[in-house]
Formats: sequence, structure tokens, C-alpha cells
Amino acid sequence: MPLTFRNAFVAFLSFVTVLTLTPAPLAAQTQSTAFRQAVATAAARDAEIAAFYKANGYDSIWTGNGRDRKRRAALIGALSEAGNHGLPSGRYDLAGLEARMRNARSAADLGALEVDLSRTFLQYARDVQTGVLVPSRVDKAIKRQVPYRDRGSYLVNFVKSSPDGFMKALPPASREYNALMKEKLRLERLLARGGWGETVHTKTLKPGASGTNVVELRNRLHRMGHMKRSAGQTYDEDMVKAVLAFQRAHGLAEDGVVGPGTMAEINTSVAERLQSVVVAMERERWTNMERGKRHIEVNLADFTAKIFDNGKETFSTRSVIGHRASDRQSPEFSDVMEFMVINPSWYVPRSIVTKEYLPELQKDAYAVNHIEITDRQGRRIDRSAVDFSQFDARSFPFAMRQPPSRGNALGLVKFMFPNRHNIYLHDTPAKNLFGREVRAYSHGCIRLADPFDFAYALLAKQTGDPQGFFQAKLATGTEQTVYLKEPVPVHIIYRTAFADGRGEVQFRRDIYGRDGRIWSALSQAGVALRAVQG
Repeated sequence: MPLTFRNAFVAFLSFVTVLTLTPAPLAAQTQSTAFRQAVATAAARDAEIAAFYKANGYDSIWTGNGRDRKRRAALIGALSEAGNHGLPSGRYDLAGLEARMRNARSAADLGALEVDLSRTFLQYARDVQTGVLVPSRVDKAIKRQVPYRDRGSYLVNFVKSSPDGFMKALPPASREYNALMKEKLRLERLLARGGWGETVHTKTLKPGASGTNVVELRNRLHRMGHMKRSAGQTYDEDMVKAVLAFQRAHGLAEDGVVGPGTMAEINTSVAERLQSVVVAMERERWTNMERGKRHIEVNLADFTAKIFDNGKETFSTRSVIGHRASDRQSPEFSDVMEFMVINPSWYVPRSIVTKEYLPELQKDAYAVNHIEITDRQGRRIDRSAVDFSQFDARSFPFAMRQPPSRGNALGLVKFMFPNRHNIYLHDTPAKNLFGREVRAYSHGCIRLADPFDFAYALLAKQTGDPQGFFQAKLATGTEQTVYLKEPVPVHIIYRTAFADGRGEVQFRRDIYGRDGRIWSALSQAGVALRAVQG
């Protein structure tokens, strides 16, 4: 039995033994007036706990016999496995609770302990179900609304449920979360065995190369599971295949050559990958909700937009996301797609108008002449009649609009899920960007490599000829709004570790640095990496 599990198991047995052997007179005190007064006093500092105990007459749910004993066992069992979920085990002070159990001698002691157990239970329940951190406090670009449950409801529902069943149902039940937990344990075991071994001491390697660095690369790829062990010292065809598999699993350009980018990913340590998995588990807890039988998922770190039907990926396309500059990064949030606009106009965001276009207009009134300048009533103005130098970012009184065209910044279709962040999915005339490995170039919106196919996939639910329907609208050359008969949830996420269609975890770069900030916050909260023997 691994050492960490053995310690938890011993603690569990000790705790349960203490409670089981509590003298009958002491156990009886859980029903006494002194006990109830102690519970009321201890619970007064927490409104939800106080309300729960007031409603149940200040009776015990933890410190008595019978059903209480099963609840204690379920709680301690869950707390002993908190580390498996990447939670801050020290926050729940399992050892301290055990000591309190051993030393409880009076009704007052038991009353205070009763409330402490409820408080610990509530902390654990929220952490494992909806996350340790508040996303927006870690990074303002994470606009996600975490599906928090009412704290009091945990206690109310727990006492009505099977204790073990309730605890097991708290973590996300998604296929993604289970795959991440499995990968976490695998990496913890690898960490205990020394990881992937020696790093490769060179920046580049190409097919045909030979020598010590090739041996280092071969050994590392073998320990990663991408190739069989061999004594060869040449970058041969087998190694090319292994490098291609590695590149595919890490979102890299698949050329079979180990350039600086691929080498940096190959030399990334097991500990760093483990951090990514722990962060991904926390992120999965933030989205522990029904995603929608049909839903759209945009993974910013993977530069993809996908459609899922009944849990299976049915469409995927490459995407371009917001630039790495802090004011252009794509935010993370969920909303609902309601309609698409074919042959859209581009109403230029105020920030772009004042920061980018106004300085050009001040130099030349006919600059950016592919875009109309309009007044507050939407009427096109005569540029020659305006002195743009008299305006600044605050006083500029005009709006700007690019009419429908193939050169329109939004391309020929945009997909709308109205939100206060002014983010949507759209086509683009800049098709060359989709061939790049890192695709962070937009002002925040998501550009799609295959927008027409994306539209066909969405429309297939409401017309027998989605392509014909779409093309007929497109052929008008005028702006056409098409509503989805069944609006589709959209989840814009950021995952540097995620499971592919086979359930195997892939990794991506932390291009915005968000996962690094999340890991730092988790560490401050008490989360630590583990090396597990076995």
C-alpha cells in the first residue's frame, strides 16, 4: 500500500475507533441541553450552519451513534482522499479533528466538535464540487460564473442521503475529470520514479543526426511512451514517428523535426505537467454543470472550436484567438448562441476606433477608407468636412462601420451569443494565420478556419439542406440574420491539459500565463504536488 494512502488509512481507522469506543455516558451527552447550547454557541459564527442546526433542534449529525457514525466515516474517508483531487488537504486538518475526537470529554467539547465537523464538511464539499479558488480573483479575464450551490443545502441534503453516496457524488462526474484524475496518479507515480529522466542537452535535432543527444532524446521519448526501447544512436524513421506522435499530443506543428519549440516541450518536466493537470482539475470544478446535450467548446489554449453532441465531438475547426497583449486576450465565460449573421457588417469596437483608427484619421482624413464613418443616427459623414485633429479618444463623436464584403474583418458570417464582453465567433479574410502553430492575433473574438462548415453543422438541426440554405442567404450579398431554432450553449475555456477522444491527456502551452497564476494561487492555498510510490 503506498505510504500516503497507508497514513490516511491509519488515520481513518484511528478516528473511527475513537468514535466507536466513546463511552456511553459521553455519547449520551450529544442529546443533552448542554450539548445543544454548545452547538448553538459554536454555530452562531456561521449563518448557514446556525440556520441548519436551529432547524434540526440542535441535534447531532456527526457526534452521536448509529447514523452519525456512518456520516463520520464517510467524511473522514473523503478527507483522507482530498489529495487525490488536487485539494489543499491541510485546510481540512484531519489530524486535528482526530485529536479533538480523542480529547472530547464533555458535552461542551462535543458540541464545539459537532460544529467543526460541519464546517469542515462544508469547506470540503464546496472545494471538491466547485473549486478551491474564485476564478476572477486569480485573473480578471476569467469571467466564469462558477455554479456554486447554497452552503446550507449541503447539510440538508447530506442528512437525507446515503453518506458514502453523497460524498462520492460531490466531485465532477465528467469523463474529462476522471481522465485528469487518472493522469494525475500516473504522473505522480512517474515523479516518484524520477520522471522522464535526463533532459536533452541541445536546442535542435533533425532526422539523420546521431550521437549522445540523440540517445538522450530516444530515452526520453521511450519513457514518455512514444517509442520502444532500443540502443540506436541515430535519429531514424522510428524516432521520426515518435516525434510526430509527441508533436500531435502537444499541439505542435507535425514535421518530425525537433526544433526549439518541440525541444522545449520535450524537456518540460513531469512536475510541470502535473501542475497543468491539477490546474485543469480545478478548472473542471469551476464548470461542474450541465454543458448542454449539444454545445460548443472553444479551447483557447488549443486554438480550436468544437461542437459536441451527447458528449461526443461531432465537429472541429482551428481558431485564431485574442493576442497575448493583456487588453486583447480572449476572456473565458459561458453563454448561449442564438443566431448567425450572414454577410455581416463590422461595427468597429470603440476601443479600436479611438486607439487605432483615430490617430490615422488625424494624419489623413481618407485613411482606412474601406470603413464608413457614421454619426449618432447612423448616417455616413463626409470626411472632407471634418477636422479630426480636434478630437481625442473621449470626444470623438462618430462610429465606424465596414459594410458586408469578402474583405470585411468578420468575413462572410458571424455567430452570435450576445454578451457584455462583445465576444463572438466569426469568419476572417486572413486565412494565412490558420497555418501557424500559435494563433493569437485577434482583438479578442474567435476567428474560425472553417466557418461555412461550422454553419452547416449548426443548421443541420433545423433544415434538410443546410449548405443550400446557407449559400442562398450568402448569395443575396445583404446582411441576413438566421436564428437557431434551438440555441446552443457556448463554453469558452482555457485548458493546457485535456483529454482527447480516446481519453488520453494532451498538453498545450500556457500562452496567456493564466494557468501559471492559477497554480501559484493553488499553492498559496496549500495544494502541493505528490510523488506516489506504486
